[in-house]
Amino acid sequence: MNIYDTHTHIYLDDFDADRGDVVARAVGAGVSRMMLPNVDVGTLPRLKKMLSDEKEGRFTSAVGLHPTSVDASYREALEMLYPELSSAGCRAVGEVGIDLYWDDTCAGWQKEAFEEQLKWGAEKNLPVIVHNRSAFDVTMASIARVGWKNIILHSFGGTPEEVRRAGEVCDPYFGINGVVTFKNARLENTVREIGLSRMLVETDAPYLTPVPHRGKRNEPSYIVNTVNRIADILGVSPQKVADVTWENAVSLFGA
Repeated sequence: MNIYDTHTHIYLDDFDADRGDVVARAVGAGVSRMMLPNVDVGTLPRLKKMLSDEKEGRFTSAVGLHPTSVDASYREALEMLYPELSSAGCRAVGEVGIDLYWDDTCAGWQKEAFEEQLKWGAEKNLPVIVHNRSAFDVTMASIARVGWKNIILHSFGGTPEEVRRAGEVCDPYFGINGVVTFKNARLENTVREIGLSRMLVETDAPYLTPVPHRGKRNEPSYIVNTVNRIADILGVSPQKVADVTWENAVSLFGA
């Protein structure tokens, strides 16, 4: 079984003590490719070092400015990040978007930064990995305004109606992670509405750890629990989920 973890942050310092073991466990669990989306200017050196140190071709990367890192200096940050889109291994713009969950005081800057990075996707012909939290409507409005349709809705936890609405605005793929294993998540109908043809699997490690590991630091090997839960919901084999989501990821990020 080959699994593509399409969203994992194992370059962060949460993994400094055992990063090699984390990667080995991932490979042992069948995770043979991992997408590493950037967070901000400060995380970029860590991400680039991980890419340069790894010789097996297991990692791809995305470059962008996370919405919760957007502040009054966001334009300077974007100027520093933009050239990295041409670096080896960069296959997407991300992780970008709008997050109004904790605070909406930077909403205007977030929207401006997001739309600028959507334009990067169009210019470079790259998929854009989108984080949205408490901001579905404004996120969709920005995507519609820019018009770039190659979108990945990361950590998607919306309703079946939102799946349909997203499909009216762009050509989205939906990243499903450990949240689908939570009893109170109630994502069964959402997963069915998405279907395998538009689905990706991800961990968002070190966050959103799936059951039965909930409460621990998340890592890519735990994606098997997410794959198994999706298979159960859709009434197909875990192998089928792994195969189709792998093909979807390769279609987006390249072989």
